[in-house]
Amino acid sequence: PTARWMDALASHPAIREATQIAASISAEDAEAAFEPGTEMETLVEGMNSLEGATPGRVVTRFPPEPSGYLHVGHAKAVLLNDYYARRYGGRLIVRFDDTNPSKEKEEYQASIVEDLARLNVKPDVVTYTSDYFGAIRLYAERLIRDGRAFMDDTPQEQMQKERMDRVESALRNQTPEEAMELFELMCGGKPEGAKWCLRAKIDMKSVNGTMRDPVLYRQNTTPHHRSGTAYKAYPTYDLACPIVDSIEGVTHALRTTEYEDRNEQYAWIQNALGLRRVRIHSFARMNFVHTVLSKRKLTWFVDNGHVTGWDDARFPTVRGVVRRGIDVEALRGFICSQGASRRVVNMEWSKFWAENKKRIDLYSKRFMAIDAERHVRMTVVNGPAADAREYVAADCHPKDSSLGKRIVRIAREVLLEKVDADSLQVGEEFVLMRWGVVRVNQVDGGLQGEFIPDGDFKKAKKKFTWLASVADNIPCVLTEFDNLITKERLEEEDKFEDYINPNTMAETPVIGDPGLKTLKEHDIIQLERRGYYRVDRPYVNESKPLILYMVPDGKAKPMSGLVGQLKHS
Repeated sequence: PTARWMDALASHPAIREATQIAASISAEDAEAAFEPGTEMETLVEGMNSLEGATPGRVVTRFPPEPSGYLHVGHAKAVLLNDYYARRYGGRLIVRFDDTNPSKEKEEYQASIVEDLARLNVKPDVVTYTSDYFGAIRLYAERLIRDGRAFMDDTPQEQMQKERMDRVESALRNQTPEEAMELFELMCGGKPEGAKWCLRAKIDMKSVNGTMRDPVLYRQNTTPHHRSGTAYKAYPTYDLACPIVDSIEGVTHALRTTEYEDRNEQYAWIQNALGLRRVRIHSFARMNFVHTVLSKRKLTWFVDNGHVTGWDDARFPTVRGVVRRGIDVEALRGFICSQGASRRVVNMEWSKFWAENKKRIDLYSKRFMAIDAERHVRMTVVNGPAADAREYVAADCHPKDSSLGKRIVRIAREVLLEKVDADSLQVGEEFVLMRWGVVRVNQVDGGLQGEFIPDGDFKKAKKKFTWLASVADNIPCVLTEFDNLITKERLEEEDKFEDYINPNTMAETPVIGDPGLKTLKEHDIIQLERRGYYRVDRPYVNESKPLILYMVPDGKAKPMSGLVGQLKHS
């Protein structure tokens, strides 16, 4: 039996590939160092070093279950794994933990691959737990033969109670031969095998509940999205993870602290099977206020029409926050700054967006837009006629001339925000941004002013955005978002459905700078005095206007008096 088991392992294509991948970290006498003269980069502030890590030999893994879309919590896990693999000159394995055919779909698997690309994560290898089903079954049989596992048909509720009360199952002391016969019955997929499951025989008196004879294998006749109907029973994550981690050469398994009780169980399985030890490095999961991250709860929002889909900009999914306007390098920096700490905290979104603002401000070109419904027309009496088509040049970014120049159309008739125009008085001088100083000559009966060629920009206290009233301007829609959950921190006893925010999206039509026609999807810009925006849909024509999504900047108040309809942060 042992020879059959070893031969099956050796011949398995996934294990052969993993062995080659892990070869550099598995040899006891391998030289554990970078090339001479090569130094590791300094640890990012907030990050901890990996215990027992050797440069060039570190292998980390990110094992998503293809049963939903990745959210910001998953982003922390994958980016930490990627950071350590790159810092130590090692490898990152992305392994799809596809052990539950009832929940998994090709759609989710494809979405995870896409989201990893969005995060600029390039794994060294992609594997699947399903590639190891045959090997895992052989390991399960070994536990049975060694008297370390037994078959149980105790009803689920009774089993839960017995585990809570630390009472052994009546079938715990069955012989290995009896257990093997029942295991094969279960794996055969016949109805009479459905009630049976394989349980580890560990310690029912343990203070650690995960050590009280956990379930390792169950029957499930649902066709698997990769292996079809080849298998009728599947290992639990608790059994598969320590086995595949060891086989694939993982040196450091990064897990959230919610798995901490399971670390003892993880080590027991590797020890019982004589597998190479994998070090566990625990870190706290990332929670956010006004947010739910549970797949079940997020699915509820989608199914009940509270969002438009998994990529809705109000959603905490990876594709949702990217659509909202997160810069991936800012996200990576934010997560690394939180480090691999074990302290669980509820993060404020404002801190997240404030870090993002520092990054996007560096490359966001500046444009102007005026409210389409609340604006005032002003006549600059010495300004050029509209048909003269005159322009002034302005830097696309006031602090970075390398981003180029843009031309600003000037004309006798200009549009001002109503809130700005209402504040002006006769004789007052103010600045039309990127053009110059204007002195107000008339307020009643129509706003009029005169352009002052040598006007004093510093003396003029008010600086307003504006647009020439010309046909070149384009229609735009500014979209703002608010939190889906009204309560800052949901307690365990809270029903999240009772705290749904009914007003989470608002649209404002504006008249846009003609330069906005050049923007492409995903571009991030700043509308001066309004804020930062991501292009969700480029301008097509008058009936298909430019759609811009507001990117929060972490501040409770907007950057000017141009207040939006919803919260700014």
